Amino acid sequence: MTYDTLKVTFHEGVCRVAFHRPEVGNAINGRMINDITHLLELCSADTGPDGRPVTVIVIEGGEDIFCAGGDFEAISENGTAGDPAPLYDIWLKLAEGPFVTVCLVKGRANAGGVGFVSASDIVIAEKTARFGLSELLFGIYPACVLPFLIRRMGRRGAQYMTLMTKPVSAEEALSSGLVDVLAEDGEVALRQHLARLRHLTRPALARYKSYLAGCSGDPVQDRQRALEANRSMFSDPAVLAGIRRYVTKLKFPWET
Repeated sequence: MTYDTLKVTFHEGVCRVAFHRPEVGNAINGRMINDITHLLELCSADTGPDGRPVTVIVIEGGEDIFCAGGDFEAISENGTAGDPAPLYDIWLKLAEGPFVTVCLVKGRANAGGVGFVSASDIVIAEKTARFGLSELLFGIYPACVLPFLIRRMGRRGAQYMTLMTKPVSAEEALSSGLVDVLAEDGEVALRQHLARLRHLTRPALARYKSYLAGCSGDPVQDRQRALEANRSMFSDPAVLAGIRRYVTKLKFPWET
C-alpha cells in the first residue's frame, strides 16, 4: 500500500507500518491520522491485501525517532490542534481490535508517540529508546494518552511520568511496565515474537480482545462474564475439534 505519511507492507497476515515523516520527527498530523485510519480499516477486513486476515500489526518509526507526538508546527500555523477524536479512536482500535498490536521502538517517543506505545499489546524497545510526556511544560496535559497509559503501567507510574515531563530510558520504561521486552536488536526480538504470534487466529484474537476490554480485574465483579465467556468458547465446534485433534494426534491447530 502507498501512503504519504507511512511505509506499509503486508506479509503472511502481518502488517508492518512505519511512520514516515522524517523531516518533522514523524510528528502526527491530520494526513497521518487519515492514513492510519484507512490502514486499520484494511487490517480489520476479513481478508487483508495479501489474501490473509491480518492478525499482527507492527508499528515502528525511525532509528532515532519513533514519533515526536503532535505536529506543533501545524498547530502553530493553524492556531488549533484540531479534533482529538480520530487519533483517540485509532488508539482504541489498536487496543481492542481483532489483532495483536506490537510496537517496535528504536528511538525517541514523545507525547502522542507514547500514546501509540500505550495502546499496543506488546512493546519491544531497543536500549536507545526514550519515552517522554512533555505536555505539562506547555500548560496542557496528555488527556487522550492517559487512559491507555494508566491501563498499561498503572495510575502511579502514569502520574509520575506526566508530572516529571522528562524522558525515561528504555530500562526505566521496562521496570514501570510501559515496555515488555528490552532488546539489543529489536528486529531479532520482533522475529522471535512473530514466529509465535503468527499462529494466532483472527476469531481467537477477536474473542480475547473483546473480553479483555470489558475485564475489570475484580474477580467478583467479573465472575458472571468470565463464566459466560468460558462456556461460549467450549461450545464452539472449531475449538473442540482443535482440542480433539491435539489429544489424538498431538498436533496444534496450525500443524498439517
